[in-house]
Amino acid sequence: MLARFKDHATGSYYKGFRMLTMGWSDGHSFIPMDFALLSSAKSAINGMMQGIDKRTPGYKRREEALRSAPQVIAEMLDRAIQAGVSATYVLMDSWFTHAPLIQEVTRRALHVIGMVKNDNKRYLVNAQRLCLRELYTAATRVEGKNTNILRQIRTELAPDIPVTVVFVRHRSKKNEWLAILSTDLSLTAQEIIRIYRMRWDIEVFFKCAKSLLRLQKEFQGRSYDLLVSHTTIVFTRYVLLAWQHRQSTDQRSIGGLQMWRS
Repeated sequence: MLARFKDHATGSYYKGFRMLTMGWSDGHSFIPMDFALLSSAKSAINGMMQGIDKRTPGYKRREEALRSAPQVIAEMLDRAIQAGVSATYVLMDSWFTHAPLIQEVTRRALHVIGMVKNDNKRYLVNAQRLCLRELYTAATRVEGKNTNILRQIRTELAPDIPVTVVFVRHRSKKNEWLAILSTDLSLTAQEIIRIYRMRWDIEVFFKCAKSLLRLQKEFQGRSYDLLVSHTTIVFTRYVLLAWQHRQSTDQRSIGGLQMWRS
């Protein structure tokens, strides 16, 4: 199952798995809900061991690891919906905001808000196909106190995928911009940015899981099942910490306090 991957942050390659994580947030608490340790058939160093019982969760996990990330994301969403999880938006970074996956999400009655890569994608505006830089030129300026929100435009990423694209100032490169799309056309530019900021919660989770909860560090072994179990334990620890933090800081968790005061 071991495969070779590129770390896009450092540009170096490593042997291991790619962890795909889905979480839930209401802006106050973040709960990790599902994950997959993805392998790759193309860059695999060794394949699945023979003789694993196909009825076991371990075999199903290994099958999942060899599927593409968009396929696994769709399956994660289905599991969350079947479990009764309530959500309105799926927030994602630029690695995932592509038309096929967005269609999968909207097909489940969910909206997408995500960062957009400045690549060769084309957007339909007045019967013309524009790249992202051309779309920025065609967009209208956003008036308001927040000078970091530059422009917005309504367009189509693909047939039957109408989106609003908002351009914001790059935080570290003031002369450049970033683009965020939303399939919820009722949102203002300010609301799109406010909701997308919640995606930062998952980055805080990763930092905490790696530095404090010893994700990838607590165990050493060559078993894929061991890695899945270790990751599950770390996620469970974080859920307990998030619950405890919610109970101690959110006034909504303090029973009938308001009734008593009145």
